[in-house]
Amino acid sequence: MTGLATVGAIVGVLLVALVVLVRKPADARSVLRWSALAITVLVAAALTPFTVDDSGAAASYLLGVPVVAAILPVLAQRVGRLTVVADLLAALVITGWGLLLGLGIGVAFLPAVILLIASAMGIWAPRPSTT
Repeated sequence: MTGLATVGAIVGVLLVALVVLVRKPADARSVLRWSALAITVLVAAALTPFTVDDSGAAASYLLGVPVVAAILPVLAQRVGRLTVVADLLAALVITGWGLLLGLGIGVAFLPAVILLIASAMGIWAPRPSTT
């Protein structure tokens, strides 16, 4: 089940990247943040039955930490402050949690980190004029 969720997350990240590169939306960072949140929530939902069977009540925090971390950049965007910091913090928390959980369910959360890092880097953001 973890392998299927991981492959699904990778495919989701690739589709989002393709859409952002081809369509070039004006708010690409927002698209990346919301997509990272959606992929994280879908991975958590897909892994819930497996994790509950395996870990019982601990499944709430095993799956909840990455979801809460993915919510932070979206909330920071709504407030309009510290969005890059929130992107990097969320990417760091999800990566750390994924590595902490090792070869178990944590690997499935790692593809969404790519979108958060891309959002923090602002790859598709227009460059400010220097003239």
